[in-house]
Amino acid sequence: MTPSTHWIVGPGALGRLIALRLAERVPVRLVGRRPLPARQTLVSPEGKTREQSLAMARTDALPMEVPAVVHLTTKAHAAEAAHATLAAQLPSGVPLVLWQNGFACQPALTERHDGPVLCATTTEGAHVQADDRVIHAGHGHTFLGALDGSNADLARALARTLTDAGLPAEAVDDIRIRLWRKLAVNAAINPLVARFTIRNGQLRDRPFRPMVERSINEVAAILAAEGVTPPGGSGLEGWRELVWQVIEATAANRASMLQDVLAGRVTEHEAILAPLLAAASRHQLSAPCLARHLQDLRLRTQKLAEPPTTC
Repeated sequence: MTPSTHWIVGPGALGRLIALRLAERVPVRLVGRRPLPARQTLVSPEGKTREQSLAMARTDALPMEVPAVVHLTTKAHAAEAAHATLAAQLPSGVPLVLWQNGFACQPALTERHDGPVLCATTTEGAHVQADDRVIHAGHGHTFLGALDGSNADLARALARTLTDAGLPAEAVDDIRIRLWRKLAVNAAINPLVARFTIRNGQLRDRPFRPMVERSINEVAAILAAEGVTPPGGSGLEGWRELVWQVIEATAANRASMLQDVLAGRVTEHEAILAPLLAAASRHQLSAPCLARHLQDLRLRTQKLAEPPTTC
């Protein structure tokens, strides 16, 4: 029998959004470290609710079935460990789709996985309201492709499946560039909203607007040295237009990094900021704002790991 079930590994907001949408078209199994209610509710951006029962599994008790596709939707810092757990139990050749922010784990897992690997970058917005309820905060678009441009037929087929399920998607042969572009936007927005616990739209006002501009300047210089252009290819002004366009379109949103801060979770700062600063170092460029963001978020992570003090 041909495998048909899509495994979604990482039942956070994005994972459950993908699972609940795909479940209308294909068999789905949601895989996580802890049990969740099988009956899940998805609230659309228009406020409509829909309930769906999902097959569940825990990462330490996977079923014997061979999945058609594995969607890895964990946070970037957890992706490699999650893949290691899965890889020991999967036969060779199972396609893997990486949905992580930033550009840290994708090259490593592309090399490590024994099968086709696609990377996804998406502007779909979602957040968890409860163990059985997910809010689809805003419609977006998803791009899919392999880092080396291979597996185009697989990317096109999966893009059709996602689109048919209500998550518009497109197969592309330049996913590496698109990952860098999303990383650039995230680097200009997420550390600031996380640090000051504000919504995206508040970045338009002082004192935050000049901070965004400084981050854009640093990102633009780094990516120019890397040969990565913004949509339209117009240098610094292109990056400025892209970042402020995203801020305007997501003004009411709580960025994923802010959601992590509010929930007391580790953020994806390493996946978003560290690749940019590594590139800056390669090209002997200064990026003090980005470096400060990374330092602050690393200090926060250290504090989260410290045991509580006792009297």
